[in-house]
Amino acid sequence: MEKRRGKSLFSLSTLLASFFGAAMIAGAFAYFNYKFSEYKFINFKEWIFYEKNKIFEAKEEKYLVVFYSSKEKNTMELLGKTELSLPILAIDYYNNIQANSKQTIYLRSGTKTSLSFIQRFNIYESPSIFIIKKYKDSLYKQDSMIRKLDNLETLSQEIQSL
Repeated sequence: MEKRRGKSLFSLSTLLASFFGAAMIAGAFAYFNYKFSEYKFINFKEWIFYEKNKIFEAKEEKYLVVFYSSKEKNTMELLGKTELSLPILAIDYYNNIQANSKQTIYLRSGTKTSLSFIQRFNIYESPSIFIIKKYKDSLYKQDSMIRKLDNLETLSQEIQSL
């Protein structure tokens, strides 16, 4: 009779283990779905950014967004020299006017748009980078986590890991 009881306990523990295993997998799936849904949208028709003296119109399928401070040493030179497979949208914390380079579009905006951008994407440090992907028309969705760069010289290495 004990053998039978041991066997039924084994079956019960196997059943419970598989139940908890399935629950953990479902929990992990739900967590990663939640984390992906946390990615934010940006509508360039609602939030107006300026290139030098004209309104920026997003046209590419993907952009690398770099939020930076023009007060940091050599920032504009490093951004201008960076060559990546994605065009760069460089948004300056101080909203200084810069001429675009071959692959970098320098953007600036009003205070309300700047604050909304910082708040929407939870940007706490500079320089920070992330990718946005066209969702439809002028609506873009964040397509990567926001990463802090130690410095802009590592930008080309960091983009490979996004």
